[in-house]
Amino acid sequence: MLNQIPRIDGCAPPESSRQLNPVAFFRALCLTLFLALSASSHLRAEDCNPTVLREIGAMPLGGEYGATRVATVALVRAAHFESGKFFVLPAPDSPSFCSGATYLVFLKTIEQLQRDGRLKLDADTMESLVIHDGQRDGEGVWGRWNANGPGTARLFFELGLGPNLIDFSTARPGDFMKIFWTSEVGSSEHGHSVVFLGTEMRDGEQYIRFWSSNIPAGYGEKSVPRGKIAQAIFSRLETPANLARIKSAPEVDPYLASLVTKRSSFAEAREKCGL
Repeated sequence: MLNQIPRIDGCAPPESSRQLNPVAFFRALCLTLFLALSASSHLRAEDCNPTVLREIGAMPLGGEYGATRVATVALVRAAHFESGKFFVLPAPDSPSFCSGATYLVFLKTIEQLQRDGRLKLDADTMESLVIHDGQRDGEGVWGRWNANGPGTARLFFELGLGPNLIDFSTARPGDFMKIFWTSEVGSSEHGHSVVFLGTEMRDGEQYIRFWSSNIPAGYGEKSVPRGKIAQAIFSRLETPANLARIKSAPEVDPYLASLVTKRSSFAEAREKCGL
């Protein structure tokens, strides 16, 4: 049993204070751990969003929007995986679609964090991010991201990649965002996968700025009146190392897979995303 306070950083306790007070020591230890974890979480949150925004700046501009077989083939080719690394090189004149565009930015962000030494994922985890031709909604990482409903937010919640938010006032530029244009979620939804860039006022009305592959011009920024958005979920990348959890996750997320043919609700989507 310890009966002396150990020397820390070369500082010895006063002679009259060498007896350990277990309660005080435990409280101090808990406070130190709490502050360290809080600071670490804050730094992760601060680090990832600027990286997301920088990777958007490196994406091509234009092309054309097209949710077609040709666009899917172009997406698979754009995210080349070799020797444990991603080489994300979308062709500027190829067709693209919204979830594919945001996923390429996500891949570029992960690869940049790896190069910067801020993230180290093993080869199996990196390979799990590969887009496979014919990958079903809800299957693997890309299949979850690309699914109807809250695909990206559900992935973030399932793996613990960062918080999901619904309050526009708490959103930050660089958050991934799923827009629902109507109240429908699932097979009958009209949605848009984007990266949130901020807000602006035009003639007294708030507009939401975002980046994605947009109709009709493809890659680029767009602004829409806040009133046109029925619902939205923001997903903030804070703990990308938790992507390793995909190895122990179910191969297919049954909720997301079901949304190909079934209708859901925003209440259910919130529940599935920890909101």
